Amino acid sequence: MKFFWYAEAIRKNPIPYHNAFFETYGDTFSVRLGKNKYLLLSRDKDFAQYILQKNQKNYNKSKIQTQFLSKYLGNGLLTANGAYWLKQRRLIQPAFHKEKMEQLVALMNTTIVSELDSLASDAPLDVFSKMNQLAFNVVATSLFHVSPSDTSSEEKQERELQLNRLQTIIQKVQEFLVKEVRLPHKGWWFRLSGQVDAHKKLSEESRTILGNFIEERRNDTVEHGDLLDLLLATRYEDTGEPMSTKQLIDEITILFVAGHETTANALTFTTFLLAKHPEICQKVFEEVCRVESQTTNVVERLKLLEYTRACIDEAMRLYPPAWITDRENIEDDTITNFHIKKDTLVGVSFYEIHRNPKYWDQPDVFDPTRFLGDNKKKTAGCYFPFGAGPRMCIGMGFAIYEMLLATSYLVKKYTLSTAQDSITLHPLITLKPVDVKVIFSERNDIS
Repeated sequence: MKFFWYAEAIRKNPIPYHNAFFETYGDTFSVRLGKNKYLLLSRDKDFAQYILQKNQKNYNKSKIQTQFLSKYLGNGLLTANGAYWLKQRRLIQPAFHKEKMEQLVALMNTTIVSELDSLASDAPLDVFSKMNQLAFNVVATSLFHVSPSDTSSEEKQERELQLNRLQTIIQKVQEFLVKEVRLPHKGWWFRLSGQVDAHKKLSEESRTILGNFIEERRNDTVEHGDLLDLLLATRYEDTGEPMSTKQLIDEITILFVAGHETTANALTFTTFLLAKHPEICQKVFEEVCRVESQTTNVVERLKLLEYTRACIDEAMRLYPPAWITDRENIEDDTITNFHIKKDTLVGVSFYEIHRNPKYWDQPDVFDPTRFLGDNKKKTAGCYFPFGAGPRMCIGMGFAIYEMLLATSYLVKKYTLSTAQDSITLHPLITLKPVDVKVIFSERNDIS
């Protein structure tokens, strides 16, 4: 009975147990899984760089990510491996070039202002629910922008209903995915009880919604200046052909799933930490006011918000939204004292690397100066908020712009405060904050 209680506790929140194991067994250790299978878990930066960069060709995304996720999310960048992944990455990468992302800033900003304009309240608000809705709407608007003049009110209402349904489906499928990954011994029951088929049906419904949006756009002669236009314009180098509707659905599904919750998590953590440290929040406020007085160009403002960016970076150090990643090696390999047999499950804990006292002074302290000036050189090899190597998050630039826009707007418009001392974490596929409450008080000190 004690063993099952222990296993269940690890399943619900593995982070405290990972930390205890690292403190006991060192920065890299192995665990036997069954008769011939092993798990290798590490918080060593050199190990991470080897797996994700130096010898990344020998390490594929694990079956946990490919088989479980692709069953519902399709074969997109997050779930694909090998030659197909590389082909898709090369095709889509130009659409996420810095200059392309800058074209989306105005769309992002309009959505962010609309979502955050009416937060003022004397009572604490659930930050994650607000940021989750914000991040979803930013992705939706950036993908499927339709100006009011382009459609009737009835069509606009129908589109909003479809997007709301899409958000509901994504949430339900993600929750079930976590259950499947965390409870593999119950797989037979999930299949027998019809839960797998029910969630596959939900996934097909979401694909139908996205397919309708894509086909509608293919038949549209108007340029919308959004991400869907950029993706439709991509062409394979070898054939000159565009992506099929199925491929577009796969990639857009991944953008929604991987793109909105991770950003919502990061914004929630950042907001809480600024509320908890009013002296740091005041510095952000002063920087935002100063930068706004220097230029009216929104993109130029974002480039000048160095301290604000440092606060976001530090929040993602303490609470990396993608808190862990895993790989499986194609061939036998050796790293330091570890001989890694083919098909070993290898885990890299970004959460633990970001708090490893070997790399960080006072690792549990919120200190944005770590990411300013010469200090940034110290963080370069041990900071992985978006992963590392060829599979580094393709949407990094998009996410940074969104977080800078949202954080600077929040701090300029509101005074943030909280009575909470800490954050409860729910480490699922992403590191999810639980029940984070902040009071947003309308500022009266804006000149």
